[in-house]
Amino acid sequence: METFNKQVVLVTGCSSGGIGNALAHSFAARNCLVAATARSISSMADLDDNHDVYFLQELDVLSDQSVREVVSNIIGKFGRIDVVVNNAGVQCIGPLAEIPLSSVEHTFNTNVYGSMRLIQAVVPHMVSRKKGKIVNIGSVTALAPGPWSGVYTASKAALHALTDALRLELKPFGIDVINIVPGSVKSNIGNTAVASYNKMPEWKIYKKYEAAIKERAYFSQGPKAIASEEFANKTVAAIMKEDPPSWFSLGQYSTIMAIMYHMPIFVKDFLYRKVMMKS
Repeated sequence: METFNKQVVLVTGCSSGGIGNALAHSFAARNCLVAATARSISSMADLDDNHDVYFLQELDVLSDQSVREVVSNIIGKFGRIDVVVNNAGVQCIGPLAEIPLSSVEHTFNTNVYGSMRLIQAVVPHMVSRKKGKIVNIGSVTALAPGPWSGVYTASKAALHALTDALRLELKPFGIDVINIVPGSVKSNIGNTAVASYNKMPEWKIYKKYEAAIKERAYFSQGPKAIASEEFANKTVAAIMKEDPPSWFSLGQYSTIMAIMYHMPIFVKDFLYRKVMMKS
């Protein structure tokens, strides 16, 4: 396989129907060699028909050993990793006062520590080459946190902060760090959020808000959500620039959330209570 003129891209969370899967397709369309990863290879079946483009690997971002093995496998096959996209993540819906701490821990372990595991595994390789790009997938919800998704939002806010610090720390080594901040993008995240929500205990204090809480799981999947293919194509175009942006946001609500970030707190609170706290 000729790899000299092709970028080698590692993408996490590439299960069919998700943003990572769309990103993998888009990188491949730009003549990249894509190391597509997910917890099971069978979940990436739509990528399996072109072995000259896709290198499928099982990856559990919760496992240090799994992360190290996958990074080693990719470098062993292609000789390098040019771009890493930390996309793997989980939703977590529920009121903070009642949500099980085990769910909080799992969300942070996946969305924050999972990204850090891969970053720490790949940075020594990129430093040795004095080049590379690390891309972290955040969320516009971190700009204006609202009710019922506090755990997920907090995990993404933490990832935003880590990304900003990492960009400064890795710049002297020729490594670009890019924060991708999706708004509402059509994907399977609504279904996975509901599946996760259905495993939650019955709310006691917040029983009367149950319908509003469950509705939050689908909030990002409204009729105006951007298609995952459009999101992926524009995002990959930004990532592949010689001098990529430090921050790239796209999708429904990306503008309004940026505006809400600068609003007085009492205005934000009023809007959220009106829209998302119906009992």
